[in-house]
Formats: sequence, C-alpha cells, structure tokens
Amino acid sequence: MPMPRWWGHINKRVFNPRAIKSGKWAVLTHVGRSSGMPYRTPMEAHPVDGGYLVVLVYGSNSDWVRNVMASGRARLTVDGEELELTAPRVVGEAEAFAALADDVKRPPKSLRIKEFLRMDLAAN
Repeated sequence: MPMPRWWGHINKRVFNPRAIKSGKWAVLTHVGRSSGMPYRTPMEAHPVDGGYLVVLVYGSNSDWVRNVMASGRARLTVDGEELELTAPRVVGEAEAFAALADDVKRPPKSLRIKEFLRMDLAAN
C-alpha cells in the first residue's frame, strides 16, 4: 500500500471535510456497502476517453473504492457538474498512464502507486 492507513484516517476526518468545502476538488459520492449511507470523498479525478481515472493513493482496499466496486456506480461532481459513473475497475500503471493526457502529472515514483480506478460515464 503506497500511503499508510493511519494517514488515510486523518485525511478522512480532518482534511477531507475542508477539501469538500473548498470546492477545488472533484467529489465522489458513493454508498456504503453495509450501511447504505451516502459518503462524499474529495479526490483528484482525471478525464479520460469515455470516463474518469482516479489515482488510488491508499490502494484498492480503501473503503471508498470497495464501496464503489460493490455498487458498480458513483456520482462525481467536477466544477459544479454532477456526472454518473459506472463500470468501476482497478487498472494498472501502464493502462492508466496510456489513458491520461500528456499534460497530466503522474504520481511520484516514491509513492509507489501502482493501482488506479477507471470508471465510465453512464449513458444518458
């Protein structure tokens, strides 16, 4: 796992609420696997052909990733626009980097991030 789990818990409780309020980050709305409660998670989401790609800073075992994988969908709010996303799948570095635009910064190698979440835009 690239980032320690304890850091994720701090982010969830301290930094995420601030990031959501700032309006500078994309916000993924997903539903808890067991609770059915809606959750909002700020993240850096990059548009790719037919959908979006998210760097999995804490890996694919993060609660929010597991929630999205279980439900098969989520809503992403980007610049005030809400998008419905489906078909979540974890992809590797090669596929992710091939899908990203050339001007998008790749995560630093020192973070050892090897997993990414790709989702498709839902058909209207």
